[in-house]
Amino acid sequence: MVKKPVKITREAPAKRHAPSRAQTAKTPVAAQTAKTPVAAPKGAARPAVIVVGADKGGVGKTTIARAILDFLSLNDIHARAFDTETPRGTLHRFHPDHTMIVDLTEPADQMKIIDTLNSSQAKVSVIDVRAGGLSPALQALDEIGFFDAVKGGEFRFILLHVIGPSISSLEEIAEIAPYVAEANYFMVKNHVNDTTFFEWDPQTHAKYFEDVVTSGEITIPKLSELAYEQVELCGAPFSTFVANQDAQGRAAEHSFVLRGYVRTWLARVADEFERVGLLELLDEKRR
Repeated sequence: MVKKPVKITREAPAKRHAPSRAQTAKTPVAAQTAKTPVAAPKGAARPAVIVVGADKGGVGKTTIARAILDFLSLNDIHARAFDTETPRGTLHRFHPDHTMIVDLTEPADQMKIIDTLNSSQAKVSVIDVRAGGLSPALQALDEIGFFDAVKGGEFRFILLHVIGPSISSLEEIAEIAPYVAEANYFMVKNHVNDTTFFEWDPQTHAKYFEDVVTSGEITIPKLSELAYEQVELCGAPFSTFVANQDAQGRAAEHSFVLRGYVRTWLARVADEFERVGLLELLDEKRR
């Protein structure tokens, strides 16, 4: 793995104060009485779950999940991933050794994720939610009592909500608001394919954000289209492409120029993740 050129240490952001779930408009569900997994041993690091998703398709959710897995690996944080794009999986294609394809709405697959959070050697689980599946996924997690466990301090929960450039993406915020009171909720603007976002005026901002507290906004920079396509054809993690290796880890002959573009892009993405304090949220020893 190739480390990003410069690592900048930043102070952790101030802890946000999210509204209580009682202040949201969500109707209580029977899951509030559901049994939660056995807690981790005292003094052990609390497992963290990162959900990457959106209800709108075509906003680059899997690209963000791939970037996160590279970021965690480059910072020596052991992570595993779950791809909900059944049955073929997209994230699984790039990270097959650490990714399991699941259906987050099925109890059997929910057990593979939640029931193993404390027992898994990987204390960070990244869930790449398929297009249109964010709201159902959050509802399923609520029904099994996951958010109650987060509120009780048993797990850490981070939601990366990848939004598109249209108002329809903002309308998703109201739908997921009841489920993010206990989350570190980040909005992600993905410019990797040169998407242009409009600037929100104060009235628009107030309309869509009055019921949710965000931990920050992450901006993913543009990556050269040719470089992005070559990584896709390689079928390997971004960092593997930069290291001039193929998907099996063998020496390759990737373009020096394109590897340079990907290396610079990956470093800028890492800067964004560090800026919002993602490392501090995932590694409690850094606090």
